[in-house]
Amino acid sequence: MNRREFITLVGSAAMTCPLTAVAQETDRVRRIGVLVGSEEVEIAGRLLVFRNALRDRGWIEGRNVQINIRSGAGDASTISTAAHELVALKSDVILASSGAVMGRLLQATRSVPIVFVVVPDPVGSGFVKSLSHPGGNATGFMQFEYSLSGKWLELLKEIAPSITRAAIFWDPNLAAGVGQFAVIQSVAPSLGMEVFPVELHDAAATERSLTTMAHSGNGGLIITASSILTHTDRDLIVGLAAEHKLPAVYPNRRFIELGGLMSYAADFNDQYRRAAEYIDRIFKGEKPADLPVQAPTKYELVVNLKTAKALGLTVPQSILARADEVIE
Repeated sequence: MNRREFITLVGSAAMTCPLTAVAQETDRVRRIGVLVGSEEVEIAGRLLVFRNALRDRGWIEGRNVQINIRSGAGDASTISTAAHELVALKSDVILASSGAVMGRLLQATRSVPIVFVVVPDPVGSGFVKSLSHPGGNATGFMQFEYSLSGKWLELLKEIAPSITRAAIFWDPNLAAGVGQFAVIQSVAPSLGMEVFPVELHDAAATERSLTTMAHSGNGGLIITASSILTHTDRDLIVGLAAEHKLPAVYPNRRFIELGGLMSYAADFNDQYRRAAEYIDRIFKGEKPADLPVQAPTKYELVVNLKTAKALGLTVPQSILARADEVIE
């Protein structure tokens, strides 16, 4: 998706918001900056949820709040430029989507309040001092709790009981990567599984690792959270998993929409909704330093039955009964 299409899609989503809230009285228009790491289709839907949640609290775009959106287009230099732009626009608060943008934002400002969403391990990454007392100008919502990582391996074994080995693809640029693998590794013996860490670097390395796992037999994949996976990378991984008949569990539903087998992740729409609540509280005088970082409260399991059939798998009723969405 190019930038023009992204802006058009986000703008169109904004125009579809119903006027369901009565604007609260304010003495000035508040400015909200929004910085997303890349121009993804799902971002428009999440921003619509965010806008609606603001309106429910009386913050109506064009009346008492102005929203300025910038995309980093998946590029560190572009993210940095966008972060400084939002600070220069005198944003009263900035919504930061993903860990990829948080470091750059904190380099751009240590005074403008920041509410983040979909950020793995904000303490380990140095974004906040602690979850209960962030202590600086940023707070928000974690992408996952580490226990989630063990669930990925459990689900993989449940949907494909014959597998005994799993390659765990992780992002060495994320502080959370080592922790995620450690949790998966701790669960593996109880499931009769061997697990192997594979760093996500480039397409060629990914293809080699997937091919090796396929040739070794009885293998599966887990793709953990990453700040570097692009739409192209996702297409490649999903395509190679299908080509080599490898069952895989993914870190978000976008992979499943592209043909992946199964994902289990936090409900990111819910995080955008809750971010609006935090921004409302900041507008009313509370400080990010005093607002605790929150773990996800809602998770979603998505399964692709067509892909399961192509892999020769029968999805257990135990999974279907828990699934939030089944793609056929």
